[in-house]
Amino acid sequence: MKIDGTPYRSIWREGEAVRIIDQRWLPHELRVVALPDRTAFATAIRDMWVRGAPLIGATAAYGMAVALRADASDAGLEDHWQVLHETRPTAINLRWALDRMRAALAPLAPADRPAAAMRLADEIADEDVELNRQIGLHGLKLIEKIAARKGRVNILTHCNAGWPATVDWGTATSPIYHAHNAGIDVHVWVDETRPRNQGAQITAWELNAHGVPHSLIVDNAGGHLMQHGMVDMVIVGTDRTTANGDVCNKIGTYLKALAAKANGVPFYVALPSPTLDWRVRDGVKEIPIEERAEAEVTHVQGLDPEGRIVQVRISPTGTGAANPAFDVTPAHLVTGLITERGVCAASPAALKAMFPDLSA
Repeated sequence: MKIDGTPYRSIWREGEAVRIIDQRWLPHELRVVALPDRTAFATAIRDMWVRGAPLIGATAAYGMAVALRADASDAGLEDHWQVLHETRPTAINLRWALDRMRAALAPLAPADRPAAAMRLADEIADEDVELNRQIGLHGLKLIEKIAARKGRVNILTHCNAGWPATVDWGTATSPIYHAHNAGIDVHVWVDETRPRNQGAQITAWELNAHGVPHSLIVDNAGGHLMQHGMVDMVIVGTDRTTANGDVCNKIGTYLKALAAKANGVPFYVALPSPTLDWRVRDGVKEIPIEERAEAEVTHVQGLDPEGRIVQVRISPTGTGAANPAFDVTPAHLVTGLITERGVCAASPAALKAMFPDLSA
């Protein structure tokens, strides 16, 4: 996708250097940084310089490749896997990418591992772009059907499942970009998505950059809009989806799904196959939910009157906060999963039929 007319990915290579957009400063400042070693990659994932399940996976793959330059031994390979895997517990793409790297590299001689690892990391990044492009094409068909019936299509999103959450295109935004590029009249309701405001800060930023009509709303407005017929469909992303179709995504997704069900609004999840966890069936009981720092809830980041990026406290000093970062939407609330192979029901049978080569 483009920023001020210049094409960007969220992670890329320039020679041997791996660069990312440090997303902590969006939308107010575009900072590009290089990640020189394993510590930098682990910090970037853990502290959310990069975020979004597909991008976390690609970043971990590049982190493994860079780390092997320092230690390509068998012990080093295992240590790199452990250090990078411990950075964030919920998004399954992290483990998927690290497992794929380890399985491919373990049979090789240590001297051959660094170069092979970088080639494989490039491959994982390129694959992510194509997966998300295909998700967009399949999701486009859903938007086209609504547009043919009523003209303008109002889509509600939650958090940021856009191109900054992937290597390119995004998951939930990919159908929107394809529809907009095809000349369909789409309008996006952008949930602010407390506590880190990824909707307000990142989704709104990228839609604005691409010229997609959108309106920022507070998280609690979604149900009201659905009640009044102002939402035609909901499309969200996912950080982990179980073998039976339960969807783990940014906190607040479950409430949007409940509101959509109550008001007869289709609720779709954009799902690249690496985000499927075939080992897990009951998402509510089995998926670990990351608890993040209290400061994300008690403080907000923005521009002060002088244009400086600052954090300010919004709660009383001494008031603690709970900060679960994700919730789980049960499969029965999901209208369909938009995958790179097509749209399917959120059910064990439908997922196995869509991915017979991947299902356990």
